[in-house]
Amino acid sequence: MFAGLPELGISNGEDLKETLTNCTEPLKAIDQFQMENGILLPTLQSALPFLDLHGTPRLEFHQSVFDELREKLMERVATIAEGKDEDRYGKLEELLEKSFPLVKMPSIQPVVMQVLKHLPKVPEKKLKMVMADKELYKVCAVEVKRQIWQDNQALFGDEVSPLLKQYIVEKEAALFSNDLSILHNFFSPSPKTRRQGEVVLKLTQMIGKNVKLYDMVLQFLRTLFLRTRNVHYCTLRAELLMSLHDLDISEICSVDPCHKFTWCLDACIREKFVDGKRARELQGFLDGVKKGQEQVLGDLSMILCDPFACNTLVLSIMRNLQELLSQDSLPRDSPDLMLLLRMLSLGQGAWDMIDSQVFKEPRLDSEVVTRFLPAMMSVVVDDHTFTVEQKLPSEEKSSPSYPTTLPDAFNRYLQENRVACEMGLYYVLHIAKLRNKNALQRLLPALVETYNDMAFGDIFLHLLTGHLTLLSEEFGSEDFCSVVFDGFLLTSFSSKENVHRHSLRMLLHLHHKVLPSHMETLMKALEPPKQSSEPVKELYTQLTEKLDAQKKSPPPPDETPSLDLGLHPVTVPTTASTPTTPL
Repeated sequence: MFAGLPELGISNGEDLKETLTNCTEPLKAIDQFQMENGILLPTLQSALPFLDLHGTPRLEFHQSVFDELREKLMERVATIAEGKDEDRYGKLEELLEKSFPLVKMPSIQPVVMQVLKHLPKVPEKKLKMVMADKELYKVCAVEVKRQIWQDNQALFGDEVSPLLKQYIVEKEAALFSNDLSILHNFFSPSPKTRRQGEVVLKLTQMIGKNVKLYDMVLQFLRTLFLRTRNVHYCTLRAELLMSLHDLDISEICSVDPCHKFTWCLDACIREKFVDGKRARELQGFLDGVKKGQEQVLGDLSMILCDPFACNTLVLSIMRNLQELLSQDSLPRDSPDLMLLLRMLSLGQGAWDMIDSQVFKEPRLDSEVVTRFLPAMMSVVVDDHTFTVEQKLPSEEKSSPSYPTTLPDAFNRYLQENRVACEMGLYYVLHIAKLRNKNALQRLLPALVETYNDMAFGDIFLHLLTGHLTLLSEEFGSEDFCSVVFDGFLLTSFSSKENVHRHSLRMLLHLHHKVLPSHMETLMKALEPPKQSSEPVKELYTQLTEKLDAQKKSPPPPDETPSLDLGLHPVTVPTTASTPTTPL
């Protein structure tokens, strides 16, 4: 406990023990020891007997003085460090030399740690001693740890790794949330709110202003993205940079070539739309990548691969297409649309670019613009035509039934092209948002085969299940249920556990709307096999319990509705046959 005192010429317990062992008069020896090792203040000696008379132990007195002096010393260390004295760090190093031998003494340790914290460059020898001792490393300030980490990537990786895992777990939990809503979904939180998350704040604090540590974290994120293809690492890459931007850490923001691009894109994500002015700004950054600096495209592609960025780009494309339709214009004639497609393509190609280390913008297949988008717009026109025809007198109707097939180009590009597939999926979400049952029944079967099974990805299924709550009444129809479940979800649930989970999530929310006969069939089909994960089994159990509870308490028989409509009383003008009772 008192290790280090002899090095400083201060007596410790061992010295007292030796004195008492070798002395002939113990009481005199104790007095002498107290005199030599007590507070060296001559005027204090005459006052100490008063404390004895009051029954205050000497230990208590010395402890209170010690605590007071320690607080003053710690304040003084902070004052010196924050001052402008040229030799301030020399003074702190001198104090460190004197105090470091006592670093293991609990009462002195805070002082040593305070000195270490305020030294911008702790002597190498001391850093190694802190690093080698687990207890010391644990209690030292993050400012000291940064100095250790910057030369020990493996140790820094050990500290960062649990945070990155936690981040992914939180993102996936949000995608599988039991709350289904179009208003509160995965993309609802604003960028600023997301940056207040525990992991982002901790990483920001760990990095501080240290560019080397920031680069290490980015390298971890690139490596993990490559290893797992998990796009949430791209989100964290953007959130981390913007968190440092919020704190005005110019030391890092000024050297990250993606800073201004990410800042501009962040504003678009906040608005959920890329307007013309910002689109031109973003284009300027992309066109401004200089020769020899193409590697920046790797990081820009990762920032565009962030699902929040991708969501914003595709929503903007959808709005753009609607405007083009209203103006009878072609997609290829819109520069804004072409830029949005360019950025979407760059984001979608992030993994391939970082994996191949070939930093070149992927070429967008021109047929996506000349064949796929017109095919998608023709589906919109079909829908509009059908709606208009339904309003015509029966003798003027040319096609009484809603079209069931889709243009070949639409199906083919959904299967063969990543960018086209992303737009096709968002078009399905757009249709669901409009509660367009006919169009949805036409489109959903086409999603069984999509590029890289994108239609069975968690983000799309999370959004689709939320959007389908808008059509909850339609689940009472056998045809609609068959298209959603038999024609789409159940085609892959046995090989993709995430689809199984999303199907159960939706039924938990909508089971009371589904026909009982169809619900029975679905429950048999969705029963989890033994090797299923716990979340799937848990969801199935919850759904079973809800259905059992529903059977036990059938809906009450129809009664005469109450007149209490929650309206303000309105007096009706009196006539011979009208009572004057307010509603």
